[in-house]
Amino acid sequence: MLRGKMTLFMDQYGRCVRARTLKELHEQVPGRIAKMYCDDKSGRTFHVGYVIGTYWLTAFSPVRIIQK
Repeated sequence: MLRGKMTLFMDQYGRCVRARTLKELHEQVPGRIAKMYCDDKSGRTFHVGYVIGTYWLTAFSPVRIIQK
């Protein structure tokens, strides 16, 4: 998920954390790490963030939209 790109994580309380690596994220939010998944309507499962301690962190990656 991170792959060295700056990623914005937002927890269930609206707190934002930015990190490039999981180690960097763990330094800002201490606790045990687990991956967080979400299912879409067709039943496919996607990795959408991390649960660290008592925080549920959803990942948001920047996207470049090319206009024609």
